[in-house]
Amino acid sequence: MEEMNLRNYAYLGDAVWELFIREKTTKLTDNSRKLHKITTDKVKASFQAELLHVIDDYLTDFEKEISRRARNLPIPVGRRQIQSEYRQATAFEALIGFWFIHEKDRLKFFQDLFEKYLKF
Repeated sequence: MEEMNLRNYAYLGDAVWELFIREKTTKLTDNSRKLHKITTDKVKASFQAELLHVIDDYLTDFEKEISRRARNLPIPVGRRQIQSEYRQATAFEALIGFWFIHEKDRLKFFQDLFEKYLKF
């Protein structure tokens, strides 16, 4: 796991997650305002924190360790008002980024799980 630091996994995971959501939302409407609203509702920190709790029972001990370590990363000063959500979202994104780089099958498993959870 040391090929990349956790913050970089989270950075990559953020992009992978947003692309996943955009791929789904573009099939819903051609209206750019609606697309933006639907997408931002699914990529915001509070929703990602919620999803982290949803998948917790499915995580291996190793994945839980990644999540724990990412959750404990220092956060930007501007985000302190929603510190708990932001930390959970960072952990979620780090897992997505890790799976994207190292475990594509695991990422696919969770994407299928998220499909059932997402309500558009």
